[in-house]
Amino acid sequence: MNIVLFEPEIPSNTGNIGRTCVATGTRLHLIEPLGFRLDEKEIKRAGLDYWKDLDVTVYKNFEDFLTRNPGAKIYMATTKALKVYSEAEYEPDCFIMFGKESAGIPEEILLKNKETSVRIPMIGDIRSLNLANSVAIVLYEALRQNNFSGMKRTGQLHRHTWDEIV
Repeated sequence: MNIVLFEPEIPSNTGNIGRTCVATGTRLHLIEPLGFRLDEKEIKRAGLDYWKDLDVTVYKNFEDFLTRNPGAKIYMATTKALKVYSEAEYEPDCFIMFGKESAGIPEEILLKNKETSVRIPMIGDIRSLNLANSVAIVLYEALRQNNFSGMKRTGQLHRHTWDEIV
């Protein structure tokens, strides 16, 4: 799986998304301009000590991203889409793109990707969810559809075992 952030602005969101990517074996793609420097303390704090393990690629602009990822199947996560994110069928090597916090993905890009644009349902006049939360929601649906390939599906207790009778 691949997560793409189009011109992200808030370092703590990107740090949290980076941590989610490490936990899920997902590559992170950042399209400039970024609203921060990748060596900022805030981005590393949000990503904890996982940032060093992140598979991240930075691109000069959207055209650079497309050139370096020819033929990529890209899903566009946007509040403006006609289709709900759970209605899409995500391929294991697909790209899921999210826009900048203040404006989302430009409409010119969305119009060229109508069939692969997806949204998270919300009630009322809420403009959008937090970017890091949105990434986690859509990414985990894509991972679920692919049977959480390569991921642990069970956990362990620290001081006890699940076989104990309480």
